[in-house]
Amino acid sequence: MTTHALLAPEAPLSQGYDAATREDHQFNEHFEHRFTTIDDLQMHYVVGGDGPRPIVLLHGFPETWYAYRPIMADLLPGHTVIAIDLPGFGDSSGSVTSHDKATLARYVHRLLDKLGYTSGVQLAAHDAGGAVAYALVAQWREQFSGLLMMDFPVTGGELTYEQVKPLSYHFSFHSQEPLFEQLVAGRERLYLEYFYRANSPGVEEPVPSHAVDEYTRTYSRPGVMHNGSRLYQAWTQDEEDNRRFMSDPLALPVHFIAQARLFKGLFAGIRSAAPHATGAAVDSGHWMVHEAPDRVLHEIKAFFDYED
Repeated sequence: MTTHALLAPEAPLSQGYDAATREDHQFNEHFEHRFTTIDDLQMHYVVGGDGPRPIVLLHGFPETWYAYRPIMADLLPGHTVIAIDLPGFGDSSGSVTSHDKATLARYVHRLLDKLGYTSGVQLAAHDAGGAVAYALVAQWREQFSGLLMMDFPVTGGELTYEQVKPLSYHFSFHSQEPLFEQLVAGRERLYLEYFYRANSPGVEEPVPSHAVDEYTRTYSRPGVMHNGSRLYQAWTQDEEDNRRFMSDPLALPVHFIAQARLFKGLFAGIRSAAPHATGAAVDSGHWMVHEAPDRVLHEIKAFFDYED
């Protein structure tokens, strides 16, 4: 019996949680939706497999666990796969105490503890999930055996938030409360489609329509877009926390991949946190699990030493 099966199931507070998977036969054969309450937040996550090695997947903004759907079945051999909706996102329900990434990481840490995964966890994360992942590994190093991060600027060392902000309009716009939420309310799909294209220049449909359907559903839920805005508002605190974490550099294996046009600058930020990190540029836009799933899968399997 797998560890995650030992937890008593909770009734989901989000009634639409399985909208994208009800007719997905492969998903229903290998995976299940689960809910576990940490403090006042019911966290939603997807679990599959019963292998001895746990691999945890953290998504970015504006995505959910569903970002990993294209590759999750291929990660099953030898593993238990856990794709988590970040605290306050997707089909999680309730309130978080703060949106700084050190606090969000605490929810994930406590969830993994509750599931029985206290050591040897392999962690892969994209975008803002990478910020949570770094804070998670930096605070609970004994829990993890390796970290793979995708296309996210870790600030606090050689890379600063002031250097990052000019890269895209959204770093400032998303932090404007309540303007950002007011302008997007009722227009979630319109904005999400624009935002996905803006972060993958020249790609007509970087995120497929069925995935946009799912993200639109979740980011239309009460409070979710607000939590997205708060992610950006917390950057100053995140940078301060990262600077403190970087005083004790990560020693565990770290691998970083990013779109080729931004790789050099973003990799410098990672090396401030993990001096021995390895890295690779990917011929893709920002939404690389959707745009280049085979390459992402290759990088994950090679880094975490999957057997062929």
